[in-house]
Amino acid sequence: MVSLRFPLLFFEPARQPSKTPSNATFAAITIAASAAGAAFAGIAATQNPKHPFVKNALKLLFPNHPSPLWGSLSLADNSASLVEPKSGASFPSVLADSKKLVGVGLRKKSVFGLKNIDVYAFGVYADADDVKKFLSEKYGDQSVEELKGNNELSEDLMEADIRMTVRLQIVYSKLSIRSVRSAFEDSVGSRLQKFGGSDNKGLLQRFASQFKDEYKIPRGSLIDLSRERGHVLCTTIDGKEVGSIQSKVLCRSLFDLYIGESPFDRQAKEDVQFNVASLLQK
Repeated sequence: MVSLRFPLLFFEPARQPSKTPSNATFAAITIAASAAGAAFAGIAATQNPKHPFVKNALKLLFPNHPSPLWGSLSLADNSASLVEPKSGASFPSVLADSKKLVGVGLRKKSVFGLKNIDVYAFGVYADADDVKKFLSEKYGDQSVEELKGNNELSEDLMEADIRMTVRLQIVYSKLSIRSVRSAFEDSVGSRLQKFGGSDNKGLLQRFASQFKDEYKIPRGSLIDLSRERGHVLCTTIDGKEVGSIQSKVLCRSLFDLYIGESPFDRQAKEDVQFNVASLLQK
């Protein structure tokens, strides 16, 4: 498993007299090169391989290799998982064969203003083909750096009919489905009023009623909130579909919690922007 963020330092080894390497030495060099390749693969999850610093580092470590193991554990690798670093929750890099993981984050909740509880970790996924189809015309000629922090990109991502999923992984072991339902009534309800006016109480009730008391959500449980074609929001709990609602404003309100103006985790939003911009360059 690969964490989304970790530092990497480069050291220049002291020069030694030239010797013909023994078999043991050659094996050690091979292992070191493989380890370096794995480290770079981790960086591929969050860094642009075209960046001059990365290019120079690759040339330093692999002077005679045209493509040194790049991307073997990147976001595009179906076999890789990525970890939300604060909770340790793991997320697959791909869902349903085409939705790419573009960011992970953590939902915290303040208790009586005294301390914060880690409620759930989340991963944001976007269909790579849909991203290119709906956003390339507007953003395709802009670099990743130019799109960094571009809130209009996030707005278009929420508005377009792009297949997306937010996967919630429960972290707080005492969380009840009733608490989840109540939290969505507040958070999604406020967004529905913001984007759709005050006449969406029935829509909110339909959404919240999917989280029935009969469902148990111990630590590690998964809740998937997916926008499918035609702005249909599908909800699954531990792999079981519990409801679907066709509503553009509901989808917009839901995703606003994670990549909107006031997201639950601002760093996660920035990661989503960066990685969606990276998808547009491929």
